Amino acid sequence: MEEPLGPPGEDPVEKPQIAEKQTPAGSSESTKRVAKSAKPSVPASSKVSAATGSARKRLDSKTGQESSSTVMKPTVSASLKSSNAVPVARRNSTGGLPERRQSNAGSVAGKKTASPSGSEPVRRSLPEHRRSSLPPVVAKASTRTSVSDASRKSVPVSPVGRSLKTSTGSDITKQESVRKSSVRPASSVSSSFSRRITSTSLDSSGSSGIRKTVSKLSSPSARSPSVSSGLRAGSLSSSLDRSSSLSGRRKTGTPESRDSRFIVLPQVEIKAGDDVRLDLRGHRVRSLKASGLNLSANLEFVYLRDNLLSTLEGVEILTRVKVLDLSFNDFKGPGFEPLENCKALQQLYLAGNQITSLASVPQLPNLEFLSVAQNKLKSLSMASQPRLQVLAASKNKITTLKGFPHLPVLEHLRVEENPILKMPHLEAASILLLGPTFKKFNDRDLSREEVALAKRYPAQTALCITDGWEFCRPEHAAESTFRFLVEKWKDHLPSGYLLKEAYVDQPSEEDACHCHFTFVQDGELCSDPQLVLNYQWFVGERMLSNFAAIPDATGVVYWPKHEDIDKILKVECTPLLGETKYPSIFAISSPVSPGSGIPKVVNLEVSGELVEGNIIRGHADVAWCGGTPGKGVASWLRRKWNGSPVVITGAEDEEYRLSVDDIDSSLVFMYTPVTEQGAKGEPQYKYTGSVKAAPPSVSNVRIIGDAVEGCIIEGVGDYLGGREGPSKFDWLRQNKDTGDFLLVSTGTSEYTLTKEDVGQVLAFIYIPINFEGQEGESVSVVSPVVKQAPPKVTNVKIIGEYRENSKITVTGIVTGGTEGSSRVQWFKKRSSILDGEKDLEPLSASKIAKAFRIPLGAVGFHIVAKYTPMTPDGESGEPVYAISDRAVETLPPSLNFLSITGEYTEDRILTASYGYIGGHEGKSIYNWYLHELETDSSSLIPEASGLLQYRITKDAIGRFISFQCTPIRDDGIVGEPRTCMGQERVRPGSPRLLSLQIVGNAIEGTALSVEKKYWGGEEGDSVFRWFRTSSDGIQCEIRGASSASYIISVDDIGFFISVSCEPVRTDWARGPIVLSEQMGPIIPGPPTCHSLEFLGSMIEGQRVSFIASYSGGERGNCFYEWFRVKSNGGQEKLSTFVDFLDLTLEDVGRCIELVYTPVRQDGTKGSPRSILSDVIAPADPIGVDLEIPDCVEDEEAIPEKTYFGGQEGVGQYIWYRTKNKLHGSALMDISSACEDVVICGKTLSYTPSLEDVGAYLALYWLPTRADGKCGKPLVAISNSPVAPALPVVSNVCVRELSSGIYSGEGEYFGGYEGSSLFSWYRETNEGTIILINGANSSTYEVTDSDYNCHLLFGYTPVRSDSVVGELKLSEPTDIILPELPKVEMLALTGKAVEGVVLTAVEVIPKSETQQRVWSKYKKDVRYQWFCSSEYGDRKSYEPLPTQCSCSYKVRFEDIGRCLRCECIVTDVFGRLTEPVYTETAPVMPGIPKIDKLEIEGRGFHTNLYAVRGIYSGGKEGKSRIQWLRSMVGSPDLITIPGEVGRMYEANVDDVGYRLVAIYTPVREDGVEGQPVSASTDPIAVEPDVLKEVKQKLDLGSVKFEALCDKDRTSKKVPSAGSLERRLLEVNRKRVKVVKPGSKTSFPTTEIRGSYAPPFHVELFRNDQHRLRIVVDSENEVDLMVQSRHLRDVIVLVIRGLAQRFNSTSLNSLLKIET
Repeated sequence: MEEPLGPPGEDPVEKPQIAEKQTPAGSSESTKRVAKSAKPSVPASSKVSAATGSARKRLDSKTGQESSSTVMKPTVSASLKSSNAVPVARRNSTGGLPERRQSNAGSVAGKKTASPSGSEPVRRSLPEHRRSSLPPVVAKASTRTSVSDASRKSVPVSPVGRSLKTSTGSDITKQESVRKSSVRPASSVSSSFSRRITSTSLDSSGSSGIRKTVSKLSSPSARSPSVSSGLRAGSLSSSLDRSSSLSGRRKTGTPESRDSRFIVLPQVEIKAGDDVRLDLRGHRVRSLKASGLNLSANLEFVYLRDNLLSTLEGVEILTRVKVLDLSFNDFKGPGFEPLENCKALQQLYLAGNQITSLASVPQLPNLEFLSVAQNKLKSLSMASQPRLQVLAASKNKITTLKGFPHLPVLEHLRVEENPILKMPHLEAASILLLGPTFKKFNDRDLSREEVALAKRYPAQTALCITDGWEFCRPEHAAESTFRFLVEKWKDHLPSGYLLKEAYVDQPSEEDACHCHFTFVQDGELCSDPQLVLNYQWFVGERMLSNFAAIPDATGVVYWPKHEDIDKILKVECTPLLGETKYPSIFAISSPVSPGSGIPKVVNLEVSGELVEGNIIRGHADVAWCGGTPGKGVASWLRRKWNGSPVVITGAEDEEYRLSVDDIDSSLVFMYTPVTEQGAKGEPQYKYTGSVKAAPPSVSNVRIIGDAVEGCIIEGVGDYLGGREGPSKFDWLRQNKDTGDFLLVSTGTSEYTLTKEDVGQVLAFIYIPINFEGQEGESVSVVSPVVKQAPPKVTNVKIIGEYRENSKITVTGIVTGGTEGSSRVQWFKKRSSILDGEKDLEPLSASKIAKAFRIPLGAVGFHIVAKYTPMTPDGESGEPVYAISDRAVETLPPSLNFLSITGEYTEDRILTASYGYIGGHEGKSIYNWYLHELETDSSSLIPEASGLLQYRITKDAIGRFISFQCTPIRDDGIVGEPRTCMGQERVRPGSPRLLSLQIVGNAIEGTALSVEKKYWGGEEGDSVFRWFRTSSDGIQCEIRGASSASYIISVDDIGFFISVSCEPVRTDWARGPIVLSEQMGPIIPGPPTCHSLEFLGSMIEGQRVSFIASYSGGERGNCFYEWFRVKSNGGQEKLSTFVDFLDLTLEDVGRCIELVYTPVRQDGTKGSPRSILSDVIAPADPIGVDLEIPDCVEDEEAIPEKTYFGGQEGVGQYIWYRTKNKLHGSALMDISSACEDVVICGKTLSYTPSLEDVGAYLALYWLPTRADGKCGKPLVAISNSPVAPALPVVSNVCVRELSSGIYSGEGEYFGGYEGSSLFSWYRETNEGTIILINGANSSTYEVTDSDYNCHLLFGYTPVRSDSVVGELKLSEPTDIILPELPKVEMLALTGKAVEGVVLTAVEVIPKSETQQRVWSKYKKDVRYQWFCSSEYGDRKSYEPLPTQCSCSYKVRFEDIGRCLRCECIVTDVFGRLTEPVYTETAPVMPGIPKIDKLEIEGRGFHTNLYAVRGIYSGGKEGKSRIQWLRSMVGSPDLITIPGEVGRMYEANVDDVGYRLVAIYTPVREDGVEGQPVSASTDPIAVEPDVLKEVKQKLDLGSVKFEALCDKDRTSKKVPSAGSLERRLLEVNRKRVKVVKPGSKTSFPTTEIRGSYAPPFHVELFRNDQHRLRIVVDSENEVDLMVQSRHLRDVIVLVIRGLAQRFNSTSLNSLLKIET
C-alpha cells in the first residue's frame, strides 16, 4: 500500500499544507500557466456562466423547483427524467433558494481571475448545498471493466491488500459461469479484458499473486448491489464511455497496472452490497418494525424518505448506519432518543416533517451533516454535536437563539425563511456563537461587515445569547450583557451587596492581565474586611468551550503564557462573607494577543537608607511581553535641588554606594528592560529623597613611606562625612626612657625623618573636621622603628673567562660606611636580560665569596652575581645584580684521569675513579674485564657492567682485572674510551673471623647463641668452646658445651660467660682462635606464679579467696586484683590488695577474674597470671519485708517490699478483701481463713474500687527469681479499712434515643450513689442558658420551644450518706433540628464509554419521615464528578472542577480511568448530608472516527487535491484512504486504482466527475471505525485547455504532431534515439496516425479508424506526455507529446469529436453549448 505523506500520529489538518510544498514540477508548471492565462479566460468564463444560466432556466421550466444542493448541468440524461422517483420539488432537504445557484465553471473562473498568483494554494471550503448533494457513500466501486447497458451492474473490488497471495478456485468458477450466461457484447468485452490483465508483466516481486487478483477484479461475475427501482431505467452517465474504453485490449495495459501498489484498496470495498444499503423511498412505510423492512445492524446507508413514519422505535438496531434519510415523513415532536445507539451516524436528513423541538436529539459523536429544514422548529436547542459541520434549518419558525447548542466545528448554517431573520445582525450573532470554524451563512460566504461587527462585541456575548439575552448593537452590548449577567447573579450575591463591574483587561502574551470585580454596599464602594474575593483563572479554545483551570492562577493578576495566544481567558470570582461561601461569578476576556516583544517595566522600587556611604538598591518588575528575559540597562542619575538629573559615571549596576557628591541631592534610578533579542522597552524612573551627609569620621589611617633616615613619610586615611574641612594632623616621637610621646610636627600630613628619629617610634594623629567645622573622633597610628640608612654598592662588574671550570671575580664600589664582609651570591640565567631575581637559579648555596670557579652546571647559562653590601656591624644594603655579557662555554667530553684502588684479594672491593671534563656528563659506559695475561684478550664481567665498584669473586683468583670508561656528554656526544689495568693478579684469602660475639640475655634459663663473620673461602666445621669465669677472674671450660649455642643454667648465676672459635676452611685450613667478650654476671630469673586457683562457692552472698604458688627469689608483697567480667567481654575492677571477695547481686550471671602479679622481695615484678571463675549463681529467693499503706477508693495502693536472691522475676501477688482484720496464722493462711475473704487483684499495685470500701485489704506475695524459682511467701494486711472517695460525676452527656427524645447520662463516682438530682436547660443562640421547669428526670422530649436552641443536661451527684457533690452540666447538644434528608443510593444512567453522557440519579428512602423531610426541608442537591488517577498500587480520585451537574459527558482524557460522582443534599437549615458515591468501571475508548473531512484543492483537472480531517477515538494507527470518482446524479462510485494516499493529482479522466475520498479511520490497536467520505465539486477543464479545445472542436478537423516509439517492447523505456515523428489527424468521423514521408519514402498511414466502440483513448498516470489510442483489439498506438497541456488538448478533442458514441455528451462535461 502506498505510504502516506506523513506519520500516522500527525495532525491531518497539517498534511495538505505539507503536500502542497512537495507538489511536482509538472504541477507547478501547469499552475503557472493558469496564472498567466487568467486574463484571457475572463470572457470564456462569462460565456460559460451565461450558458449555464440559460440551461438552468430551461431546466426549471420543465421540472419546477430544484434542490439548491444539486449543482445544475446544462444537459440531463434522459434516464433521470424518466425515473420513477418522487417529484424533484419534494426532495429539497435543505430549504435552499434556487435563485442563488451558480454553475461550477463560472465560480471557478471567477475565483481564478481574482487570485493574485496561480501558484499559491487556493483553499476553498465546499458550500453547503454542494456537500449535501453528494450521493450517499455506498461502499461499492466499479473498475475500468466494460459494463453492458442491459445488466447495469458494477464490479465490487476486493481488498487486494489481504488477498495478494491467493485466489480461490471458486472465483474462477464464478467467472466462467457468468460468462456463459451474460449477453454477448458484455461477455466478449469482459473476457478480452480479463485475458489482457492476466497476461500482464509486472515489475513487482509479487507479480503472480497480483495477476490472479486483477483477474478476479476484472470478472463481471461478482455480484454488485442492485439499483433501486427509481434508478433502474436511468443512465449511468459516463460509465459506458469508460467501460467501453477497456474492451478489445491485447497487450499489457497501461504502465500503472504494472505497479502492485495501485491495486491495494481499502477494506471498505468489501462491504459494498445490499447488506449495507437499504433504499425504500416512497414505499409508504409506517413503522420501522414493520415486517419485511429487514432492518439489520450491518446497514450503513438507509433511505426512508417520502414515507409515513412517525416514530423512531426500531432504529436502535442501526448501530453502524452512516447516512440516514428520514425526510418527508410524519415526525412531529420529541422521541429522537433511539438515535443514541447510532454512534456512527454521519448524515441525518429530517427535512419536511412536523418537528417542533430538537431537545430530544441525543449527542451523536460522528454526525457531520444535519438537515431539519421545512419543519416547525422555534429554536435550535439540542445536545452538543462535536463534529457537526453543516446545519440546514431553513423554512422553520425559529425566533430565538436561546439554548443554541455547542457546535465546535460547524462551518455552514442555513436558516433561510425563518422569523429570526428579522433579528438585526443575525449573521454576527451566529459568528459569535460558532467561532472561527464558521464559514458560510445561508449558503454564502460570511460578510466582511458582519465579521468586523462581531469583533466589536464583548467576550461574554456568546454565553449571554445562549442564556436568552436579546441581541443589540455592539456599542450597547457591553452594558447590556453586564446588566443581563447581574440580573442573573443578583439572587446569589451576599445580601446588601451589588456588583458594580466585572471585566478582564485585554490579555497579551507575558503581560499583566488584571481582572476587575467591584462590589458596592449602600451605594458606596465596599470596604468590608469580611468580604473576601477568591479568584481562579481558566483558559479555553473558544467562548462556548469547556474552560480548563490554570494551576496556581488564583490572584487578581495573571500573566498569559506563549501557549495561551489566541485562547480565551475566564476568571471565576467566589465571594466569601465571613464563613459563608457564595456561588461564583465570572468574567471572560477577548483572545490573548501575541506579545509585542517590547518589554515594559511594571513597578520600580529603590531600597536603602539615604545616608552617605550606604548602599542603595534598585529593583524592577518587568513584563517581557513575549520576549526572552534579558539583562536590563540600569543607571543612576544625580539631581541637585535646582538642577536637572545628571548621569553618574560608572553607576551602571542595580546597587550604588552613596558618595560625598550625592549629599543634598536626590538620586534617580533609571531602568530600561532589554530582551535577549535586543528589544528595548521604555525606560522608567524612580526618584529618591535627599541624601544626607554622615558625621565626620576617618578610617584606615596608616603611614606610607619607608621608616628610614632621610625618607619622607606621610599619614593618610579614608575620610567620610560630607566635604572635608581643615582636618588636624599631629606627629609625635616616643621617648625611649619615659615612653611618652612628644609633639615634633603639626598641621601637615608629611614628615621628613632625621637622625634624631633613628631608633625611635613616631605616632601620627588624624582629627577629621568637616566643612562646617564639626570635629569627629581622632584616630592614631604608630610607625615602625626608624632605621639608619643602609650601605649601597655601585659599578658592579664580573671579571674573568666565561669557560667551564674557570675562575671569575666580582668588583664594585661600596658607599654608606665602611664595607664589612659583603655577601656575593652566584646565580645562573638562561637569558642576558636581568629582571630582579626572576628566573635566577642559584649555583652554590654556601658560596658567598667574591671569587668563584664556574661549575659544570653553569655551561650554557649567563653568570649572575648578587652583590649585597654590608657594614662591619652586620647591616646590609640593597643588593645589586651583575650579569655576564655571554654564556659559559663547554669542553669536549674526556677523562683527565682513571685509576683502580683496592686490594687484589678474594672478596675485596675494587673501586674505579675518574675525572670527567667537557660539559654535563651523560650516561658514561663502565665495564670490568678479566685477563689471563696482561696482554691477553679480555672477558667481560657482565654483573659489574655499569658499576664503578667490583667485589672480587672466586672466578677472578689468579687473573688480572681491568676497567674501561667511555665518557658521554648529556647531549649524546661520545668521547674516547680509556682503560686502566690492575697492578697484580688476584690472590686467595686465609680463613679468619672478622667478628665474634654472644647474642642473648645474661639471665638464668636463657639460650645464648654465637654471632660471627667468617672470611677466607668457604667455611668448614669451625671449633667452639664455652667458658665460665668467676668474679675473681678464674676461668674454667664448661664441659659438653661445644656447639654454637648454650642455655644458661643455675650454676652460672654470678659468673661470666664467654666463647672461643677456631675458623676452619673446607680444605681444613685453620685460622687463628678468637675469644669473645665476656657476658655477665648471670642474674637469677624473674619472679613467677606457677599455679593459681579459687577457694569458696561461686554463689551470690558467698566469700571467695584464692591459693597461689610462687618462684623467683624471696617473695615480696605480691599484687592481686579482682575483676567482674561482663557478658560482652568488658571488665569492671572491684578491689585491689584484698585476698577475698564478697559476691553480690551484680555478680550474678557474670564471671570473676583474679589477676595475680608475683613480686620479689627487692620489688621486682614477674609476669601476671590470671584465673577466671565459673558464672556466679544466684542465691535462693527470699522476701525480706512487706507493708501495705492506707487505702482510699480509686487511689492506687503500692506496697513496700524488700527482695533478696538473684534477679527478681515476676512474683505472684494476690490481693484479698476481708471484712475483719486477720492476725498471725490466720493471716498467713488467708486463702482458707474464712468465707468472706475474696480475691480482688493479682498485680503488685491495686486500686480499690467501690466494693472495697469499708473492707481490709491483704496482699499475698510469693517471691520469685527471674529463672522462676520461688521462695517462701509473705502476707501483709492494711491497718485500716478502705475509705470512700468524694461524690463526683463525669462524662455527663446527652444522647438522642429517638427522633425528638433525649436522655441524659453521667458516670457517678464516690462511694455508693444516693438520690442524685437531674435537671435540663435550654441554651439560646445568644448564649443564654435557661432552666426548663419540670424537667427533673434523666429523659426529655423536645418541644417546639427547643428548635434552634441547644439542650444541656445537669447532674448533681449525691452519695448514699447524703454527701452532695458539685453540679455538672453536659456539653450543649447540636441545634435541635428535624431529621436530615437521606440518599439511599446513587445510580448512574449511561455507559462508561468515551462521548457518552452519564447522569446521576438519587434514590430516596421510602419511610414516611424521609418523604416528609424531602418534601418539606430539602433545599438543593449538589453534584461533583471525580476522575481516578493511580499512584503505584493506590487509586485516588481527583475532582473535576467544572463538572458540578448531575450529568457528565465522558471525555477522551477519561479513557482507562474510573469516574466517580458525589452527591450531597442541603436542607433549608444549611445542613449537608454525608456524600454518597457511585463509581464506574474503567472508561472504554470510543469508536475511531474522522471528523470535518474535506478535500482541498481548486476545481480544475490539472490541480492537486489533498484530503484533510480531524481524527478521534484513541491514538490513530494506519488509517486507510481511497480515491474514487462519482458521476453527478449517479450513486455509483468508480475506484481510482492505486490512489490511496492523502494527495491526488487530477487528470483529464476526472473531468465532469466529483472526486470522492473515503477515509477509514483505524485506531493504533487495529480497531476500525466507520468510513467517512468527502467529495469535491465536479472537476472542470482548466480554462486555457478549455479555450483551446473549444477552438479545435469548432474547426472539426485538427492535426497534431507527436512522437512514436519504434521499439514496441513493453519494458523498454523510450529514449530520444528510439522516437519517430508522427502526425495525428482527427476530424468528426475518424482518427488517423500518419508517418511523414522523407526523401526516400512516401507518407504512410499506420492506424486509421472511426470512433465506434471499442475505440478509446488511454492516459498514463506516471507519464504526463504519453497517451494511447486504441482503435480496436488489433490497432493501437502509443504517442508522446511535448507537454501535458498538449496531451490534455488532444485527448479532449478526440473525446469531443467521438461524443455521439458516448452515453454522456462531452459537451456537458466541458459546458459547451450545442
